[in-house]
Amino acid sequence: MSRPEDSPCEPLFGHAPDVAESAFVSKLAYLVGDVTVGARASLWPFTCLRGDGGAVVVGDETNVQEFSMLHGAEIENNVTIGHSVVVDYATVEAHSLVGMNSCVLRDATVESNCLVAAGAVVLQGQTIPEGHLAYGAPAQTKPLSDDQRDEIERVHEHYVELSREYRETGRFE
Repeated sequence: MSRPEDSPCEPLFGHAPDVAESAFVSKLAYLVGDVTVGARASLWPFTCLRGDGGAVVVGDETNVQEFSMLHGAEIENNVTIGHSVVVDYATVEAHSLVGMNSCVLRDATVESNCLVAAGAVVLQGQTIPEGHLAYGAPAQTKPLSDDQRDEIERVHEHYVELSREYRETGRFE
C-alpha cells in the first residue's frame, strides 16, 4: 500500500491514507487521516473519506461513487457505495450495495449480501440482517429477491471493470 502520486491524500493526527497500488482513486476524491483503501477498490470524483475520529477502511474491489462521504466507516470487500451516500461511524459488510442518497448512521451494521435502497436511512445502532433489503426512512427490512441479489453482483462487477479501464487509460488520474 502507498499514497498515490498527485492524489488528494492528506495526513492528519499522525495517520496518512494508505492506498493499494491497484486501486483507482480519482484526483477529485479527498482522503484524510486514518484511511485504508484495498486492492482494486475505486474512489470516484467528489468522494470524501475522513479518518479523523476513527479509521475508514475500504475493502478490496469496493467502489465508492461520486459525492459519497465515509467518516469513521468500515466498508468490507466487494461492496458498492452508490452516489451521494453517507456512512458515518458504521459498518457495511461484504457483498452489499448501499443505494443512492441513503444514510447509514453511527453504530449501524449492514450485514453481508444486503441491499440498502436509494434514499433509505439506516438508523443509529440498527442492524440490517444478512440477505435483506433495507428501504424507507427509517429503514424497514425484508428478504432480498433473486433479482436483487443478481443486481448487487452485476453492479459490483461493472465497477471493478470500469475502474480497471479508468486506471489503464489514465482518466481522472
